[in-house]
Amino acid sequence: MAEAYEREQQNNALLNSLSSKVSALKSVTIDIYDNARDQDTLDHSNQVFSSLSTDLKGSASRLTRMARQGDTVAVLKVAGIVATIGFVFWIILSWIF
Repeated sequence: MAEAYEREQQNNALLNSLSSKVSALKSVTIDIYDNARDQDTLDHSNQVFSSLSTDLKGSASRLTRMARQGDTVAVLKVAGIVATIGFVFWIILSWIF
């Protein structure tokens, strides 16, 4: 009877050890999943910034072409809009900080 009790204790110890290993494996799996999800977020952010860069280059080239054609009214309008947006950002940032 004592031998059966001793084997039961050994089984319980092995079961606890196995349980801790499964928990560690689960934790590693969750960490891998979180890392992959973060990497996907980074990839998506890179795509957004790449698209933004392309759009800005296109806008700059159109603005340059417009300025070369001598359309001063349009250039002044764009300069006014940019200056106004910069001023608004300056006010907002100075208000926040």
